Amino acid sequence: MRSNFNIIAFGLAIAAFAAFQQFKMPVVMPILLDRFHYDRFLAGSFMSVYALIGLVVSIKLGGLLERKGVISPILAGLTLFVAGAGLTLALPQFGWVVLAGRALEGLGFAVIAIAGPVLANGNAAPRQLPVVAGLTAAWIPIGQLTATALAGLGWERLWWLSILGSLVFALWALALGRKNPGFAGIQGKPKNVPHKPLVLTKQQRRILLIIAGLFMLWACQYFAYMTWLPQYLVEVYDLGVTGALLGYVVPVALVALCSSMTGFLFRAGFSLGWLATCGLVLQSLVWWTMPYIDSTTLGLLSLVIYGSAGGIIPACLFAAPSRAMASGRDTAKAFGIVMTGRNSGVLIGPVLLAQAYKMTGTWNEASPIFGVVTTLCVPFALTLVFLLPKHRAAQT
Repeated sequence: MRSNFNIIAFGLAIAAFAAFQQFKMPVVMPILLDRFHYDRFLAGSFMSVYALIGLVVSIKLGGLLERKGVISPILAGLTLFVAGAGLTLALPQFGWVVLAGRALEGLGFAVIAIAGPVLANGNAAPRQLPVVAGLTAAWIPIGQLTATALAGLGWERLWWLSILGSLVFALWALALGRKNPGFAGIQGKPKNVPHKPLVLTKQQRRILLIIAGLFMLWACQYFAYMTWLPQYLVEVYDLGVTGALLGYVVPVALVALCSSMTGFLFRAGFSLGWLATCGLVLQSLVWWTMPYIDSTTLGLLSLVIYGSAGGIIPACLFAAPSRAMASGRDTAKAFGIVMTGRNSGVLIGPVLLAQAYKMTGTWNEASPIFGVVTTLCVPFALTLVFLLPKHRAAQT
């Protein structure tokens, strides 16, 4: 099999665009809270609603994409992006209307968050697959960085750009569909090839559930951190919105860089499980030490450590389904299961941190909660250290 770089590029790009849709909210959250005075629990739900939608539909979407292909679902997802952004632009002063708009976007995100990575991984040759898997994990921070870079335009223009971008990606998808007949079916399978449902073995299902559980716990703390970091930097360090966004860029940029580099570590033979374990230990230390950070230098060091470790872990998590299936292909159903775990964590994390802040009145009192959550990830990662190599050996 040869890599189809046109489809790989599309899969990675549209996944990053979906992440932009989700993360355009945190970068303007301080402005929106100041202007519209949303309740903080409701504001946390602007991120968590994406996860709630994904939690409900991800597994079914994985099966749907495996059977029917990607063009129509992707176009539907992009249409939902346009509808959600339009609703928010129409009535931004009403928090529940904004939440409804974010829910529409969340449904579109649920489709594209599976279709993009599956297209990228499924059209990569075995030699390129480890590197593509690392790049796949970078779609979230790339989307974050894009939203951060454009935040200075103002939140209204940011939402209009999301509408324009949806139209551009719709045209790109249609163009690829005409030039690549296999693009209509997932993993490059032509539409006219009869679909044979994928049946997971007991061992594959066990491994995927462990990966999903790890993804749930990790996403809980990561999305809590990334949702509220700009507001935290404004309130604790008195940076102002511009300074907070510059601080926000540090860990996000490192996540993108380290995610991409981790793909090369995979190809060099480094253990996925051990890499994830090391990253989780470092992120746990950041949460546990947060109450004791009392200077800008230590704060910057904390951001660097968190972002560097945060790049390794998602690269491992997005590569794991292909390892569990012993293939870069046939992973739509596997990604559906794993994304359900991720969405569970995204649902809980931002609102949990918001509620902890409301109860204690301080950000530092909430950090031990997420120190526990991140520490609980470590035994899941250690389980993969032993299970994945044993499973892959049994498949060969």
